[in-house]
Amino acid sequence: MEQIITYFENIPALHRSLILVGGITFFWILEGIVPLFSVPYKKWRHSVPNFFFTLTTILVNFPLAFLFLMTSDWAVDNDFGIINWLPEMPLWLYVVLGVLFLDLIGAYTAHWVEHKVKPLWMVHLVHHSDHNVDTTTANRHHPLESLIRYSFTLLGIFLVGAPIGVIMLYQSMSVVLSQFNHANIQLPKNLDKAISWVIVSPDMHKVHHHYKLPYTDSNYGNIFAIWDRLFGTYMYLDTEKIVYGVDTFPDEKENSSIIGLLKQPFHKYRRPTTEN
Repeated sequence: MEQIITYFENIPALHRSLILVGGITFFWILEGIVPLFSVPYKKWRHSVPNFFFTLTTILVNFPLAFLFLMTSDWAVDNDFGIINWLPEMPLWLYVVLGVLFLDLIGAYTAHWVEHKVKPLWMVHLVHHSDHNVDTTTANRHHPLESLIRYSFTLLGIFLVGAPIGVIMLYQSMSVVLSQFNHANIQLPKNLDKAISWVIVSPDMHKVHHHYKLPYTDSNYGNIFAIWDRLFGTYMYLDTEKIVYGVDTFPDEKENSSIIGLLKQPFHKYRRPTTEN
């Protein structure tokens, strides 16, 4: 474990890029072998806006990364944060708890808030308005949402008191697990259900992308499935019944346009409908 944390403390930018690109490539290939939905859509054309927003996410996060390091160093130096206030423990447990709490604050809580606060929902809408969810959807976030998610992660680093090695491990896991649970892949049902007790599985997260409430407001987790089960936001829906998109913004042409998606947060709020 010590070697792993040392590696992530000093992970080169090239290796971080390889994790991002390698994950997309791996799941993209897997989608062609064991697809969940065999929908005849133009995969490369569909990926263009999603790759564009992947790039904007990188451009938002890269120049602000120094704040992660400064906050982490301050917390560790001052023995501040949840994992630093706990009794002494083995390194592996310290790392697991660090990643768990970062996932709770930086991903689950951020995601829940985006669904409950109307202006933030309009920003997050860009992610949900994808009509063909696949591994490229994982990074389909409006630049404003990238700032929102960054802020929650920064808050998580401050409250958790995680050292930079744990933070970089968390971010790497977040990237790969998000690509995994958005991927258009079909696992054996029993395997998917078993996985969903620990980490967010593809079938579990696809429910969140159903076009109507209450399913849209469920399964907020990114890495760990424990938070949805603990806070009562877990829901199940047979994948055969899932329809992607958002009922109040059904224009697939606009939802596939980079310009249209950049403008999407500034539309007037539309009250969603609830599925009976």
